[in-house]
Formats: sequence, structure tokens, C-alpha cells
Amino acid sequence: MHDEELALPQLSRSTFWEHLKTEVDPAQCTGPLAGFCFMTGFIDAISFTAVFVWCGFQTGNFAQLALAIARLWEIAPSGSGHDTSFHIADKQALTSLLSFNAGAFFGRWGDRVGPHKRVWLIFATSIQVLLTMAAALTVWKSGQGSIAAIRGDPSWTNALTFVALAFMSASLGVQGIVGKRLNTQFTTTIVLTTVWVELMTDPGLFNLKHKVKTRDHKLIAAVALFFGAFVARALLAQIGAAGALGIGAGVRVLITLAWIFVPGKPVSR
Repeated sequence: MHDEELALPQLSRSTFWEHLKTEVDPAQCTGPLAGFCFMTGFIDAISFTAVFVWCGFQTGNFAQLALAIARLWEIAPSGSGHDTSFHIADKQALTSLLSFNAGAFFGRWGDRVGPHKRVWLIFATSIQVLLTMAAALTVWKSGQGSIAAIRGDPSWTNALTFVALAFMSASLGVQGIVGKRLNTQFTTTIVLTTVWVELMTDPGLFNLKHKVKTRDHKLIAAVALFFGAFVARALLAQIGAAGALGIGAGVRVLITLAWIFVPGKPVSR
């Protein structure tokens, strides 16, 4: 009897580990992916409010770097100096771009583990939690403000805020590759330009009598991102960027736990 009692916990742990090694059904991942979209708006609102750089929307950052390089060949008006400096906004855009790509590159590990396996999804989202927490701590330690008053005068200027920006961007890079590999209507859960184009051209856009997954999930993604940005901006005015990022880390913890409960792929017979 005593031996049987000792064996039960071991069996339970083994069963849970086997569950973690199963694959989720991408079609049933609406909740966690909507949470990802929420976090995209949440993180981007914090970075844009402080330094006018998007941690997730790297197209703008990449174009900004092109403009910075173009200034090197710019012909200055007569009698004026030629500005060849690399502005702080350009440095922040470069930091975000490199960090985002580093996070996305890390996500390649998921291809080895299995991009749909719970153990990878939980691990990758946990990494996002740690990166968000690290960003909160570095912003808090920097002692700088959270809201820039003027577009050309960012509130984050010291080295620690560059580190925080890197952590925030890397977290979205990891998130983006996770969303991409699940291959759903939420796409990467970060850049919604493609989502808007596909939504406007969806054959079922005006079919209000029935549920249309291709349309409805895109709308969920857009609304979740909008809501995330709204919530983050409201929090910034009350508790600052460090506190808001701390709450964001908590939201990511909930998303991490959600992967345990997502239904698995149907068994083919």
C-alpha cells in the first residue's frame, strides 16, 4: 500500500510531462494569440510614448535608419552646416531592430523542439516574461520619465533605457516567431498591416449571418492590439513605464499558463 502511494505522484508528473510534449491545435489558440496581440499594443505604446520608437513595428525603424544614412550624402543649403550625426532616435531605432531580430532568431530553436508543442510554447512565452520583467527593472533603475513631452525630445536617453528598449523589442521578436509558426489568421501577432489588407479583401467581410473565422480572428487581433495600447497608455499616466511593464509581465505569465489548457490536435484515424 505504501509503495502504491509513492508511485501515484510519479505517475501524475509523468502524465503531465507527456501532456507538455503534445502539440496544440492552432485552430484552438485564439485566446493566447489574442493575448499576444494585446501585448504588442501594450509594449509598443510604452516605447512610443517614451522615445517614439515601435518595439514591434520594425518597418518604421528600418526606414528611419535609411533616412539617417541618407543624411550623410545630403547637400546642405549654402551657409549651413552638414548634419552627419547619428541622432539618439536613430540609435534607439537601431537598438530595437537588432534586438527584435535577435529575439526572432532565438525562436528558430522552436523548429527543433517542435513549434506546436506545448513545452516550446510555454518555454518561449516564459522567455518573454523574463525579458519584460528585465525591461521593467532597467527602466525603474534608470530613473527616467515615461512620457516624452515633445516628439524630438525623448524621455529615455541614458544607457539603461537603451537596455530596456532592447529587452522589450527582443520579447516581441520571440513572440513574433511563435505566432508565425502557428500559422493562423493572427499571423505574427505583431504587424497588422497584412491583417488589415486581408480583412478588407475577405470574401466573408459582410457576411453578418454566420461566423467567418478568416474575418473574425483578424478583427480579434486588431481589437486586442488596440486595447493593449489603450491600457498601457492609461497605466503610464498612473504608475509609469516600470509599473506598466511589471503588469505586462503578469499578463505574459497568464498567457504562458494558457498554453497548458489549449486543446490538442485531433488524432487522425
